[in-house]
Amino acid sequence: MTGLGETARFFLKMGLVAFGGPSVHIAMLEDEVVTRRQWMSREHFLDLVGATNLIPGPNSTEMMMHVGYERHGWVGLATAGSLFVLPAALISGFGAWLYVRYGSLPELSPLLFGIKPAILAVILAAVWRLGKSAIKGWLYIVIGAAVAVAVLLGLNEVLALALGALAGTVGLRFRARMEGAAGLVPLLIWAQPTAGASVAAPVSLGKLALFFFKVGSILYGSGYVLIAFIKGGLVERFGWLTESQLLDAVAFGQVTPGPVLSTATFVGYLVLGAQGAAVATVAIFLPSFLFVGLFNPWIPRLRQNPVMACFLDAVNVTAVALMAAVMIQLGVLTLTSGPAWLIALASALAVLKWKVAAPWLVLAGGVLGYVFYFLGVA
Repeated sequence: MTGLGETARFFLKMGLVAFGGPSVHIAMLEDEVVTRRQWMSREHFLDLVGATNLIPGPNSTEMMMHVGYERHGWVGLATAGSLFVLPAALISGFGAWLYVRYGSLPELSPLLFGIKPAILAVILAAVWRLGKSAIKGWLYIVIGAAVAVAVLLGLNEVLALALGALAGTVGLRFRARMEGAAGLVPLLIWAQPTAGASVAAPVSLGKLALFFFKVGSILYGSGYVLIAFIKGGLVERFGWLTESQLLDAVAFGQVTPGPVLSTATFVGYLVLGAQGAAVATVAIFLPSFLFVGLFNPWIPRLRQNPVMACFLDAVNVTAVALMAAVMIQLGVLTLTSGPAWLIALASALAVLKWKVAAPWLVLAGGVLGYVFYFLGVA
Protein backbone atom coordinates (compact mmCIF):
# COMPACT_ATOMS: atom_id res chain seq x y z
CA MET A 1 0.00 0.00 0.00
CA THR A 2 1.33 3.38 -0.98
CA GLY A 3 2.13 5.63 1.97
CA LEU A 4 -0.06 8.64 2.69
CA GLY A 5 2.82 11.01 1.95
CA GLU A 6 3.31 9.62 -1.56
CA THR A 7 -0.44 9.70 -2.13
CA ALA A 8 -0.56 13.33 -0.98
CA ARG A 9 2.27 14.31 -3.33
CA PHE A 10 0.50 12.60 -6.22
CA PHE A 11 -2.77 14.49 -5.75
CA LEU A 12 -0.96 17.79 -5.22
CA LYS A 13 0.80 17.19 -8.54
CA MET A 14 -2.54 16.44 -10.18
CA GLY A 15 -3.92 19.69 -8.80
CA LEU A 16 -1.02 21.59 -10.32
CA VAL A 17 -1.04 20.08 -13.82
CA ALA A 18 -4.64 18.94 -14.47
CA PHE A 19 -5.67 21.60 -16.97
CA GLY A 20 -8.92 21.34 -18.89
CA GLY A 21 -12.36 20.11 -17.88
CA PRO A 22 -13.58 17.00 -16.00
CA SER A 23 -13.07 14.64 -18.95
CA VAL A 24 -9.43 15.66 -19.17
CA HIS A 25 -8.87 15.24 -15.43
CA ILE A 26 -10.43 11.77 -15.44
CA ALA A 27 -8.32 10.83 -18.46
CA MET A 28 -5.16 11.95 -16.65
CA LEU A 29 -6.18 10.10 -13.49
CA GLU A 30 -6.84 6.89 -15.43
CA ASP A 31 -3.43 7.12 -17.05
CA GLU A 32 -1.72 7.53 -13.68
CA VAL A 33 -3.60 5.19 -11.32
CA VAL A 34 -4.49 2.39 -13.75
CA THR A 35 -1.83 2.34 -16.48
CA ARG A 36 1.26 3.62 -14.65
CA ARG A 37 0.82 2.98 -10.92
CA GLN A 38 -1.63 0.05 -11.19
CA TRP A 39 -3.44 1.06 -8.02
CA MET A 40 -6.65 -0.50 -9.34
CA SER A 41 -8.04 -2.37 -12.32
CA ARG A 42 -9.50 -0.53 -15.30
CA GLU A 43 -12.83 -2.28 -14.62
CA HIS A 44 -12.99 -0.93 -11.07
CA PHE A 45 -11.93 2.52 -12.26
CA LEU A 46 -14.85 2.43 -14.70
CA ASP A 47 -17.21 1.48 -11.87
CA LEU A 48 -15.99 4.52 -9.92
CA VAL A 49 -16.55 6.76 -12.96
CA GLY A 50 -20.06 5.38 -13.36
CA ALA A 51 -20.85 5.78 -9.67
CA THR A 52 -19.50 9.35 -9.70
CA ASN A 53 -21.99 10.22 -12.42
CA LEU A 54 -24.84 9.15 -10.11
CA ILE A 55 -24.12 11.69 -7.37
CA PRO A 56 -24.07 15.49 -7.54
CA GLY A 57 -20.85 17.45 -7.52
CA PRO A 58 -17.76 17.92 -9.73
CA ASN A 59 -17.05 14.53 -11.33
CA SER A 60 -13.27 14.76 -11.63
CA THR A 61 -12.80 16.05 -8.08
CA GLU A 62 -14.98 13.24 -6.77
CA MET A 63 -12.92 10.71 -8.75
CA MET A 64 -9.80 12.00 -6.98
CA MET A 65 -11.62 11.55 -3.67
CA HIS A 66 -12.69 8.01 -4.60
CA VAL A 67 -9.09 7.02 -5.35
CA GLY A 68 -7.92 8.63 -2.11
CA TYR A 69 -10.61 6.75 -0.17
CA GLU A 70 -9.57 3.46 -1.79
CA ARG A 71 -5.97 4.06 -0.68
CA HIS A 72 -6.40 5.38 2.87
CA GLY A 73 -10.09 5.60 3.80
CA TRP A 74 -11.55 8.91 5.01
CA VAL A 75 -8.06 10.35 5.60
CA GLY A 76 -7.13 9.57 2.01
CA LEU A 77 -10.40 11.04 0.77
CA ALA A 78 -9.80 14.31 2.62
CA THR A 79 -6.16 14.43 1.51
CA ALA A 80 -6.91 13.73 -2.16
CA GLY A 81 -9.81 16.14 -2.41
CA SER A 82 -8.11 18.96 -0.51
CA LEU A 83 -4.79 18.80 -2.34
CA PHE A 84 -6.42 18.51 -5.76
CA VAL A 85 -8.55 21.60 -5.08
CA LEU A 86 -5.92 23.65 -3.22
CA PRO A 87 -3.73 24.82 -6.16
CA ALA A 88 -6.75 25.92 -8.20
CA ALA A 89 -8.23 27.73 -5.20
CA LEU A 90 -4.98 29.57 -4.43
CA ILE A 91 -4.41 30.53 -8.07
CA SER A 92 -8.01 31.67 -8.45
CA GLY A 93 -7.81 33.71 -5.25
CA PHE A 94 -4.58 35.36 -6.40
CA GLY A 95 -6.10 36.02 -9.82
CA ALA A 96 -9.13 37.63 -8.20
CA TRP A 97 -6.83 39.84 -6.10
CA LEU A 98 -5.00 40.96 -9.25
CA TYR A 99 -8.33 41.56 -10.97
CA VAL A 100 -9.66 43.72 -8.14
CA ARG A 101 -6.36 45.60 -7.83
CA TYR A 102 -5.69 46.24 -11.53
CA GLY A 103 -9.13 45.81 -13.10
CA SER A 104 -8.10 43.28 -15.76
CA LEU A 105 -6.51 39.89 -16.37
CA PRO A 106 -3.15 39.17 -18.05
CA GLU A 107 -2.95 37.91 -21.65
CA LEU A 108 -3.39 34.14 -21.39
CA SER A 109 -4.69 33.23 -24.85
CA PRO A 110 -1.34 31.74 -26.05
CA LEU A 111 -1.38 29.32 -23.11
CA LEU A 112 -4.93 28.23 -23.94
CA PHE A 113 -4.06 27.92 -27.63
CA GLY A 114 -1.39 25.33 -26.86
CA ILE A 115 -3.06 23.49 -23.99
CA LYS A 116 -6.42 22.78 -25.66
CA PRO A 117 -5.09 20.66 -28.57
CA ALA A 118 -2.86 18.72 -26.15
CA ILE A 119 -5.73 17.81 -23.84
CA LEU A 120 -7.69 16.48 -26.81
CA ALA A 121 -5.02 13.81 -27.13
CA VAL A 122 -5.30 13.02 -23.41
CA ILE A 123 -9.06 12.50 -23.75
CA LEU A 124 -8.58 10.40 -26.89
CA ALA A 125 -6.21 8.04 -25.08
CA ALA A 126 -8.61 7.66 -22.14
CA VAL A 127 -11.61 7.04 -24.40
CA TRP A 128 -9.62 4.38 -26.24
CA ARG A 129 -8.45 2.59 -23.08
CA LEU A 130 -11.68 2.86 -21.11
CA GLY A 131 -13.74 2.02 -24.18
CA LYS A 132 -11.93 -1.29 -24.59
CA SER A 133 -12.98 -2.21 -21.04
CA ALA A 134 -16.50 -0.77 -21.16
CA ILE A 135 -17.56 -2.15 -24.56
CA LYS A 136 -18.22 -5.87 -24.20
CA GLY A 137 -20.35 -6.48 -27.27
CA TRP A 138 -22.50 -4.95 -30.00
CA LEU A 139 -25.21 -3.79 -27.59
CA TYR A 140 -22.68 -1.67 -25.69
CA ILE A 141 -21.63 -0.05 -28.96
CA VAL A 142 -25.26 0.80 -29.73
CA ILE A 143 -25.79 2.32 -26.28
CA GLY A 144 -22.60 4.38 -26.41
CA ALA A 145 -23.16 5.59 -29.97
CA ALA A 146 -26.75 6.60 -29.23
CA VAL A 147 -25.69 8.60 -26.15
CA ALA A 148 -22.82 10.32 -27.96
CA VAL A 149 -25.02 11.30 -30.91
CA ALA A 150 -27.77 12.57 -28.59
CA VAL A 151 -25.30 14.79 -26.71
CA LEU A 152 -23.81 16.10 -29.95
CA LEU A 153 -27.34 16.96 -31.12
CA GLY A 154 -27.90 19.02 -27.98
CA LEU A 155 -29.42 16.67 -25.39
CA ASN A 156 -28.56 17.60 -21.81
CA GLU A 157 -25.68 15.46 -20.49
CA VAL A 158 -27.53 14.51 -17.30
CA LEU A 159 -30.61 13.42 -19.26
CA ALA A 160 -28.43 11.52 -21.74
CA LEU A 161 -26.74 9.71 -18.86
CA ALA A 162 -30.06 8.80 -17.25
CA LEU A 163 -31.67 7.58 -20.47
CA GLY A 164 -28.55 5.68 -21.52
CA ALA A 165 -28.30 4.00 -18.13
CA LEU A 166 -31.98 3.01 -18.05
CA ALA A 167 -32.14 1.80 -21.64
CA GLY A 168 -28.84 0.00 -21.28
CA THR A 169 -29.89 -1.72 -18.07
CA VAL A 170 -33.12 -2.98 -19.59
CA GLY A 171 -31.35 -4.09 -22.76
CA LEU A 172 -28.52 -5.88 -20.97
CA ARG A 173 -30.91 -7.61 -18.57
CA PHE A 174 -33.17 -8.67 -21.42
CA ARG A 175 -30.19 -10.05 -23.31
CA ALA A 176 -29.16 -12.02 -20.23
CA ARG A 177 -32.73 -13.43 -20.05
CA MET A 178 -33.22 -12.28 -16.50
CA GLU A 179 -36.23 -10.57 -14.99
CA GLY A 180 -36.74 -7.43 -12.99
CA ALA A 181 -34.69 -4.89 -14.93
CA ALA A 182 -37.72 -2.74 -15.67
CA GLY A 183 -38.15 -2.10 -11.97
CA LEU A 184 -34.86 -0.23 -11.72
CA VAL A 185 -35.37 3.53 -11.44
CA PRO A 186 -32.25 5.55 -10.53
CA LEU A 187 -32.84 8.63 -8.45
CA LEU A 188 -31.60 11.85 -10.00
CA ILE A 189 -31.81 15.02 -7.94
CA TRP A 190 -31.96 18.14 -10.08
CA ALA A 191 -32.91 21.62 -8.98
CA GLN A 192 -32.41 25.16 -10.15
CA PRO A 193 -31.92 28.26 -8.01
CA THR A 194 -35.12 30.22 -7.72
CA ALA A 195 -35.22 33.09 -10.18
CA GLY A 196 -36.07 36.48 -8.86
CA ALA A 197 -35.92 40.18 -9.54
CA SER A 198 -32.51 41.74 -10.08
CA VAL A 199 -32.49 43.70 -6.82
CA ALA A 200 -29.28 43.92 -4.81
CA ALA A 201 -29.56 41.98 -1.53
CA PRO A 202 -27.38 42.52 1.56
CA VAL A 203 -24.11 40.62 1.28
CA SER A 204 -23.13 38.23 4.08
CA LEU A 205 -20.78 35.29 4.53
CA GLY A 206 -23.70 33.13 5.67
CA LYS A 207 -25.73 33.75 2.52
CA LEU A 208 -22.68 33.24 0.33
CA ALA A 209 -21.88 29.94 2.06
CA LEU A 210 -25.48 28.74 1.83
CA PHE A 211 -25.64 29.57 -1.89
CA PHE A 212 -22.48 27.65 -2.80
CA PHE A 213 -23.29 24.74 -0.46
CA LYS A 214 -26.65 24.38 -2.21
CA VAL A 215 -24.98 24.47 -5.63
CA GLY A 216 -22.45 21.85 -4.56
CA SER A 217 -25.27 19.65 -3.29
CA ILE A 218 -27.35 19.63 -6.48
CA LEU A 219 -24.87 20.24 -9.30
CA TYR A 220 -24.98 17.43 -11.86
CA GLY A 221 -23.02 17.12 -15.08
CA SER A 222 -20.14 19.35 -16.12
CA GLY A 223 -18.69 21.92 -13.74
CA TYR A 224 -19.53 24.49 -16.38
CA VAL A 225 -23.16 24.22 -15.23
CA LEU A 226 -21.94 26.30 -12.28
CA ILE A 227 -21.96 29.34 -14.56
CA ALA A 228 -25.73 29.10 -14.98
CA PHE A 229 -26.22 28.88 -11.21
CA ILE A 230 -24.03 31.90 -10.50
CA LYS A 231 -25.71 33.94 -13.21
CA GLY A 232 -29.19 33.11 -11.93
CA GLY A 233 -28.30 33.55 -8.25
CA LEU A 234 -25.51 36.03 -7.65
CA VAL A 235 -26.03 38.15 -10.77
CA GLU A 236 -29.78 38.19 -11.36
CA ARG A 237 -31.26 37.37 -7.96
CA PHE A 238 -28.87 38.93 -5.42
CA GLY A 239 -27.10 41.48 -7.62
CA TRP A 240 -23.75 40.79 -5.95
CA LEU A 241 -21.93 40.31 -9.24
CA THR A 242 -22.10 41.84 -12.72
CA GLU A 243 -22.25 39.78 -15.90
CA SER A 244 -18.91 41.25 -16.94
CA GLN A 245 -17.31 40.09 -13.69
CA LEU A 246 -18.82 36.63 -14.16
CA LEU A 247 -17.38 36.34 -17.68
CA ASP A 248 -13.95 37.40 -16.42
CA ALA A 249 -14.15 34.82 -13.62
CA VAL A 250 -15.02 32.11 -16.14
CA ALA A 251 -12.20 33.19 -18.47
CA PHE A 252 -9.67 32.93 -15.65
CA GLY A 253 -11.05 29.51 -14.70
CA GLN A 254 -10.19 28.28 -18.19
CA VAL A 255 -6.44 28.62 -17.59
CA THR A 256 -6.18 27.37 -14.01
CA PRO A 257 -5.41 23.72 -13.28
CA GLY A 258 -7.74 21.58 -11.19
CA PRO A 259 -11.52 21.65 -10.95
CA VAL A 260 -13.62 24.15 -12.89
CA LEU A 261 -15.58 24.80 -9.69
CA SER A 262 -12.60 26.81 -8.41
CA THR A 263 -14.37 29.64 -10.24
CA ALA A 264 -16.32 29.86 -6.98
CA THR A 265 -13.11 31.02 -5.27
CA PHE A 266 -12.70 33.86 -7.76
CA VAL A 267 -16.35 34.86 -7.39
CA GLY A 268 -16.22 34.65 -3.60
CA TYR A 269 -13.25 37.04 -3.56
CA LEU A 270 -15.07 39.54 -5.78
CA VAL A 271 -18.08 39.46 -3.45
CA LEU A 272 -16.46 39.45 0.01
CA GLY A 273 -12.68 39.45 -0.37
CA ALA A 274 -10.43 36.75 1.07
CA GLN A 275 -13.08 35.57 3.53
CA GLY A 276 -15.60 35.23 0.72
CA ALA A 277 -13.11 33.24 -1.36
CA ALA A 278 -12.44 30.81 1.48
CA VAL A 279 -16.10 30.38 2.38
CA ALA A 280 -17.22 29.88 -1.23
CA THR A 281 -14.49 27.28 -1.84
CA VAL A 282 -15.24 25.22 1.27
CA ALA A 283 -19.01 25.43 0.80
CA ILE A 284 -19.11 24.27 -2.82
CA PHE A 285 -16.77 21.29 -2.33
CA LEU A 286 -17.95 20.12 1.11
CA PRO A 287 -20.98 18.13 -0.20
CA SER A 288 -18.68 16.12 -2.50
CA PHE A 289 -16.52 14.98 0.43
CA LEU A 290 -19.64 13.73 2.20
CA PHE A 291 -21.23 12.08 -0.86
CA VAL A 292 -18.08 10.18 -1.86
CA GLY A 293 -17.30 8.97 1.66
CA LEU A 294 -20.82 7.64 2.17
CA PHE A 295 -21.26 6.16 -1.31
CA ASN A 296 -17.85 4.57 -1.99
CA PRO A 297 -18.25 1.50 0.27
CA TRP A 298 -21.44 0.54 -1.58
CA ILE A 299 -19.86 0.35 -5.06
CA PRO A 300 -18.50 -3.23 -4.75
CA ARG A 301 -21.89 -4.36 -3.43
CA LEU A 302 -23.60 -2.82 -6.43
CA ARG A 303 -21.32 -4.82 -8.72
CA GLN A 304 -22.30 -8.06 -6.94
CA ASN A 305 -26.03 -7.51 -7.55
CA PRO A 306 -27.04 -8.81 -11.03
CA VAL A 307 -29.41 -5.95 -11.79
CA MET A 308 -27.07 -3.28 -10.48
CA ALA A 309 -24.15 -4.90 -12.33
CA CYS A 310 -26.05 -4.35 -15.58
CA PHE A 311 -26.80 -0.81 -14.47
CA LEU A 312 -23.11 -0.09 -13.76
CA ASP A 313 -22.13 -1.56 -17.13
CA ALA A 314 -24.66 0.70 -18.84
CA VAL A 315 -23.51 3.77 -16.90
CA ASN A 316 -19.87 2.97 -17.67
CA VAL A 317 -20.35 2.80 -21.43
CA THR A 318 -22.51 5.93 -21.23
CA ALA A 319 -19.76 7.78 -19.35
CA VAL A 320 -17.22 6.84 -22.03
CA ALA A 321 -19.67 8.04 -24.69
CA LEU A 322 -20.01 11.38 -22.89
CA MET A 323 -16.22 11.74 -22.86
CA ALA A 324 -16.11 10.98 -26.59
CA ALA A 325 -18.80 13.60 -27.25
CA VAL A 326 -16.87 16.19 -25.23
CA MET A 327 -13.73 15.35 -27.21
CA ILE A 328 -15.55 15.91 -30.51
CA GLN A 329 -17.12 19.17 -29.33
CA LEU A 330 -13.77 20.49 -28.09
CA GLY A 331 -12.12 19.37 -31.31
CA VAL A 332 -14.54 21.38 -33.43
CA LEU A 333 -13.83 24.49 -31.36
CA THR A 334 -10.09 23.97 -30.98
CA LEU A 335 -8.72 22.54 -34.24
CA THR A 336 -9.19 25.66 -36.34
CA SER A 337 -5.64 26.21 -37.58
CA GLY A 338 -2.57 24.36 -38.77
CA PRO A 339 -0.56 24.89 -35.55
CA ALA A 340 -3.48 23.61 -33.46
CA TRP A 341 -3.68 20.45 -35.59
CA LEU A 342 0.09 20.04 -35.33
CA ILE A 343 0.01 20.18 -31.52
CA ALA A 344 -2.96 17.80 -31.38
CA LEU A 345 -1.43 15.20 -33.72
CA ALA A 346 1.98 15.35 -32.03
CA SER A 347 0.33 14.97 -28.62
CA ALA A 348 -1.78 12.02 -29.82
CA LEU A 349 1.31 10.30 -31.20
CA ALA A 350 3.21 10.95 -27.96
CA VAL A 351 0.49 9.57 -25.68
CA LEU A 352 -0.62 6.59 -27.81
CA LYS A 353 2.74 5.38 -29.16
CA TRP A 354 5.33 6.54 -26.64
CA LYS A 355 3.03 6.58 -23.57
CA VAL A 356 4.09 10.09 -22.54
CA ALA A 357 2.38 11.09 -19.28
CA ALA A 358 -0.51 13.55 -19.57
CA PRO A 359 1.03 16.30 -17.37
CA TRP A 360 4.05 16.54 -19.69
CA LEU A 361 1.76 16.80 -22.71
CA VAL A 362 -0.15 19.66 -21.15
CA LEU A 363 3.01 21.53 -20.17
CA ALA A 364 4.54 20.99 -23.63
CA GLY A 365 1.32 22.21 -25.23
CA GLY A 366 1.42 25.41 -23.21
CA VAL A 367 5.04 26.06 -24.21
CA LEU A 368 4.25 25.44 -27.89
CA GLY A 369 1.30 27.81 -27.60
CA TYR A 370 3.64 30.65 -26.63
CA VAL A 371 6.18 29.61 -29.29
CA PHE A 372 3.56 29.84 -32.05
CA TYR A 373 2.28 33.09 -30.53
CA PHE A 374 5.70 34.74 -30.71
CA LEU A 375 6.16 33.40 -34.25
CA GLY A 376 2.93 35.16 -35.16
CA VAL A 377 1.06 32.04 -36.33
CA ALA A 378 -1.16 31.41 -33.30
